[in-house]
This record gives sequence, structure tokens and C-alpha cells, in this order.
Amino acid sequence: MFNRRFWTHGAGSYALAIGVALTIRWAFMEAYVIPSGSMLPSLLIHDHIFVNKSVYGIRVPFSEKWLVEFGKPKKGEVIVFKYPLEKSTFFIKRVVGVAGDKIFYQDGKLFVNDQEIPKELATEEGNYRYVSDADHQQSGAFAFDTKEDFEHYIEDLFGVKHDVLLRKGAYLGETKGPWQVPEGQLFVMGDNRNRSHDSRSWEFVPEEYVLGRAMFVWLSCEKTLPVLTFLCNPLTVRGTRFFHQVK
Repeated sequence: MFNRRFWTHGAGSYALAIGVALTIRWAFMEAYVIPSGSMLPSLLIHDHIFVNKSVYGIRVPFSEKWLVEFGKPKKGEVIVFKYPLEKSTFFIKRVVGVAGDKIFYQDGKLFVNDQEIPKELATEEGNYRYVSDADHQQSGAFAFDTKEDFEHYIEDLFGVKHDVLLRKGAYLGETKGPWQVPEGQLFVMGDNRNRSHDSRSWEFVPEEYVLGRAMFVWLSCEKTLPVLTFLCNPLTVRGTRFFHQVK
């Protein structure tokens, strides 16, 4: 039998620490890094976030089955999930439709159950003050964009007010849907509406693919280190975003 000393010194203490860390990561909380601009300006490139993995329930380890289920994702919540077309890849988006909802998107306007979701031009920069031209200048048709090419709105998604970006002129004449969200599925979209690969392209997210709900930013930086690209460059840290709540 192992005595108390085994668990407080040497190999036992290491095993216990690893076990606790893995349990926390499996059941309660996990850290993720935002790799792209699809959620600008709510979430920035190189934001490091904590995700609450127990908010919807606790799963059987290494499985998509629930040990106990506490609830389901709601409209307006920002979730991390397995990409339905490649389960080894994780995405982060906002839930805009749940089972039974009818979703339609036209000319930059979101309709849920035939109701247009209201939005208004932002009167203050808010989160958008952190966004740079470089965040918009990604490969493809928008490689030379600047902040001036976008309109910043505050959208009210059934009481959840959050930032939305629309590229000027790019959303006119665009029609997507309608979709009817099936039972056990979710419809998700990025807040950077013209720069998000989301349910408008590949439709629905099975609820069992949801990993958790985004909680807050614990670290953020404009650039990473040249070689160790998974680490923030300390000279570019956005200190004012520490403990910024994800809305």
C-alpha cells in the first residue's frame, strides 16, 4: 500500500499533480488561443482564453457522451466546438440558432424566426480599438483591407449585446438560407461576418461536439515570438485585456 509520504514526495506527488491537472482540463476548464480574425472584435488574434467545460455538463473521458448534463448552449453564447467537417480541429463561434429556429441571412442582416436581429452603429470603439489594419490584412480577396473598410455595429441577439463587423459593400446582395435548425444541432456564426467560415457554409454543429463556453481572456498580445510562435512576445502584450470577459 502507498503511504501518505508517497503522495506528498517524489513520484507520487508528481502523479497526483498530473492527475489533478488532467482532471481540471477534462472536466472543468481549458485554455485556448484565438488563431484567426473570425470573431473580431469580440475576440482578437492571439487572445488566450479560458473555456468553461462543465457549464453544459460533464462528459465520459475521451468521449462525446455525458456523465451528467446541466443544460444546453443558448443563443448569444460564444462556444468552442469540434469542427463538424474535421473533428480534430476546434472552432470558436457565437450561437445564433438552436433546435427549431429558422435562420436567414441577407444583406448583412440576421433573421431568427423571421425576426430581424437589431443592430446599430457603435458610437464608441470599445473592443475595436484593439484591432489593427494588420488584423484585417489576411490572404485572399481582402489582403489590403484597413479598419476604414469595415463598419462596427452593436448587435442585440435576444438580450446579448455584442460587437459585429461588416465589410463595407461586401454584404450587399448576399443571401444565405433559410435554414431550419434540427433537433440536437446548433447554428453558429462569427462576429466578423464577412470573414467567418461558419454555419452559413457548412450548416450545423451537433451539440455533442461542443467543448465548452468561452469565459474570459487571461492573456493577449499583438505578436508572438519569432521562433516560439505559441508564446506571446512580451513587448506586445495587451495588458488592458487581461480578465476581459467574453460577451
